Amino acid sequence: MSVPAAPLDAPPGQPRKAATAAWIGSALEYYDFFIYGSAAALIFPEVFFDESDPATATLLSLATFGVAYAARPVGALFLGHFGDKVGRKKIMVFTLILMGLSTFLIGCLPTRDQVGTLAPVLLVLCRVLQGISAAGEQASANSMSLEHAPPDKRGFFTSFTLSGTQGGQLLATLVFIPVAAMPEDQLLAWGWRIPFWMSIAVAVVGYVIRRTLEETPTFTQQAATEGVAKMPLAVLMREHWADVLRVVAAALVASISTIFTVWALAYATSDAVGMDRTSMLWVGALANLVALGAIPLWAALSDRIGRRPVFLVGAAGSGVLMFLYLWAISTGSYPLVLFLGIVTFGVVYSAANGVWPSFYGEMFSTRVRLSGMAVGTQIGFAVAGFAVTFAAQIAGPDGDDWLSVAVFTAALCVPPVIAALTARETHKVPTEHLGERSNQESPDVLSPSGV
Repeated sequence: MSVPAAPLDAPPGQPRKAATAAWIGSALEYYDFFIYGSAAALIFPEVFFDESDPATATLLSLATFGVAYAARPVGALFLGHFGDKVGRKKIMVFTLILMGLSTFLIGCLPTRDQVGTLAPVLLVLCRVLQGISAAGEQASANSMSLEHAPPDKRGFFTSFTLSGTQGGQLLATLVFIPVAAMPEDQLLAWGWRIPFWMSIAVAVVGYVIRRTLEETPTFTQQAATEGVAKMPLAVLMREHWADVLRVVAAALVASISTIFTVWALAYATSDAVGMDRTSMLWVGALANLVALGAIPLWAALSDRIGRRPVFLVGAAGSGVLMFLYLWAISTGSYPLVLFLGIVTFGVVYSAANGVWPSFYGEMFSTRVRLSGMAVGTQIGFAVAGFAVTFAAQIAGPDGDDWLSVAVFTAALCVPPVIAALTARETHKVPTEHLGERSNQESPDVLSPSGV
């Protein structure tokens, strides 16, 4: 397949290099982020919380999963600001190092039996650092790949960030499958730490890849001509507040991912259903494997027919299919669970997941793109993160009210549908004209010299 010339005379091959770096970096970054989700559902209730009350221990463990999502809006404000001032590349490198370090430290933490209540406190602190890192990761990687991409293939190239995220989730699941199969005493004593310690290698590989990237041509041109915004957040909220709200609403579709990945896993392996832990991890692994192929295909389709219709298929379709998936778990039929898990998460949800990097990024101009994507997505993702905790409460004292959880999940898909229906279609807008509001000079712009 021939690739058109990149906009603004980007160096040859740079769009592919940026997309590859976004894929690998996101895969490595989200490996760290998602091994926590598996551990929160399967291990941490017994290691960090009171074993005498399993239901409460599980609820508290799932709440720590959501803590990172609460930290992400704060990280988005900070990293979005600097990403639009100093560039995309520096933020991409910083987030990778921070994620690797915080994840490694989780593997070193003492347990509740060793230090009492200090153990979950330290766990939450490390989880907050993970959340801050994740807040800037996708926004910076998406901005980097979008601004390097050929104008008529922005959907395809930016989708590599999200297929990288799915790759990281797949890697995390595959690592946890042999760990979860260990004898119970070894698993709880030291086995669960292995995936977290592996994050050091993750951080080193990611750093080597990302430090060779060049800054995007659109950001470089913006800085050299009009200058960067002194206060990107001020410009963002003045000129793009409606788009920020639209992205917040659309980002709630991520609830499908968190409910599927964490709550459904905990429910399926609970006493109420009693499915095998390793078998359920394989459902996630195979669904993510299918998503690796589906995401770029949906994104390429959006380059032809537009972002909105593809996103709507993913948001509405996966919300409906979650009823069938959770029902399948309640029956205990593994073939049915496997099939519906792959269809729901691997195929249909991938439509929304594959197109949102370009869909959201194209709503904003170059000088506030990273801020707009970071702030909008991370507020929405914060709600999605705590959807797991709400689901655990909605499921009742026995944790088996799957229908109420399905209704709750479907309700969270309504705002994304409304957001997409009210959004502009941007797949044919030239990159340099994305997010344009007016040509009048703004007092919030730094000169090219940065003063």
